[in-house]
Amino acid sequence: MKKVMIVDDEIGIRENIRNSVQWEKEGFHYCGDAPDGELALPLIEEWAPDILITDIKMPFMNGLELASIIRAQKPHIKIIIMSGHDEFSYAQEAIRLGVTEYCLKPVSATELLQILHEVSQKMDEEEQRLTSLTMTKEKLLADLCGGLIGTSDAIDSAKKLSLSLSAKFYTIVIMDIRPHDDSQNSELLLNKTLRILEECGSVDVEFLSYIRSRTERVLLLKSSSENRIMAYLEQLRGQIRLDLEQQFNCSVVIGIGSHQERLQGIHVSYLEADEDKYITRLTQQNKASLREIHLDEKMNILLDRSRFLEFLKIGDPHLRDSFVQEFAAPLQSIDWNSSSYGVYLLNDLTLESFRLANQIFRMGADPDENIRSLQQMIRGITSWEACTRYLCELLDQLWQRRAASSGKYSDVIDQVKAYVSGQYNNEQVSLKSISAHVRISPSHLSKIFSQETGQTITEYLTQVRIGKAKELLKTTSNKTFEIAFKVGYNDPHYFSNIFKKTTGFTPKEYRTRGAVVPDESSVDMRKEPMYE
Repeated sequence: MKKVMIVDDEIGIRENIRNSVQWEKEGFHYCGDAPDGELALPLIEEWAPDILITDIKMPFMNGLELASIIRAQKPHIKIIIMSGHDEFSYAQEAIRLGVTEYCLKPVSATELLQILHEVSQKMDEEEQRLTSLTMTKEKLLADLCGGLIGTSDAIDSAKKLSLSLSAKFYTIVIMDIRPHDDSQNSELLLNKTLRILEECGSVDVEFLSYIRSRTERVLLLKSSSENRIMAYLEQLRGQIRLDLEQQFNCSVVIGIGSHQERLQGIHVSYLEADEDKYITRLTQQNKASLREIHLDEKMNILLDRSRFLEFLKIGDPHLRDSFVQEFAAPLQSIDWNSSSYGVYLLNDLTLESFRLANQIFRMGADPDENIRSLQQMIRGITSWEACTRYLCELLDQLWQRRAASSGKYSDVIDQVKAYVSGQYNNEQVSLKSISAHVRISPSHLSKIFSQETGQTITEYLTQVRIGKAKELLKTTSNKTFEIAFKVGYNDPHYFSNIFKKTTGFTPKEYRTRGAVVPDESSVDMRKEPMYE
């Protein structure tokens, strides 16, 4: 709903315009008026109108002078010049100043409304063009990965960018590519490796990509077959990675997320890929530390890691101690005070266990925080008995996540919903503020909520806000801009856009035709971006 202000030195004209137009019904909000340009300036600062209607001939500061100042300071405001003087010189000056419309007095309410609607339409078209220009492929992919854009908006934006997002399966891959030679340009290296990835691509698997940081590229894999994606990922982690490292003298760390069937699942796959990349990098660092261990420290110790991982998946906690004693028996020969080999083995086992847990459990806390804590415990091990205690602790921590995967997050989801229910009218509510309230990191809370509810927190917040707005439209006589403020939108125009996107109706149409509004289950609430 666009805000309109009038500046005219004749009070009768101001009152006539103010009273002859049903502003709210016509989709506008009347801010107020002023008798001349000088008095209008501070009111324009305070009211922030979208459209300014001004007379030319006024005392102190005339309409052309006012228009000149507004065009310089607030070029987004559309100006309609209204004058009783049919002189070509005024029209010329108005055009030179870039006013949107020029009309002659007397102007009827019907004529003024026609002009206002034409100006409003021009503003909407400009906004759409601006949105089209600012929504690049990279921003669209980043918003999809960040869970900041709903399905319908993503499809619309992709269409404008001539991108195809349609697929049966989606998987996110994060590649961290770092040159061994500091003189190499990291951005240039990312572009060179992209060309190789495109040349090695599979005809059955397409990918879109964007640069996330100075050394990281994110790939969105799409395919009609899950098996084809898995085959490509095996090739990517194997031969393609080795070819890149050899050809460009660099290190390549790859994180891979789960396969998803819906666009909204891309966000979950992205978070998992980020976790997997972190664990993969630690694994590579751990293997590098093995090369630094003296040959006489290395021992032929065979740990059946697959057996440990199987026990982690399905083992009985009551059998934990006996299992660990038997599993760790080969480690009794290690001198924990003089050799680093045991630290390497436990680090390797820990990282493999976390990788498995990421795949089959829903991790509820930052993995880096957990891993750092466990690695600190490993460095403090000085005996075989301490080693067995550590393995018991490792199993216990990961079993907590196994228990959580069976619905333990219901309490967290309830806390999120309760917080949103109480704070939906606060424009500042965000993923960051919600995560602080429930004391879970934003990325993991976002992942948990998406997995448990099938929608992002942004989508849920929009659903609650629009639901409350519907209720107010049906049960009160509040104006649209008042309802917008009450449900957490300080910009009534933005609120009206979101309302129409999510319901198919403008607020005004919903109020008058609410009885025939589509069923709630058919409404796509995944619309509103959340900014941190």
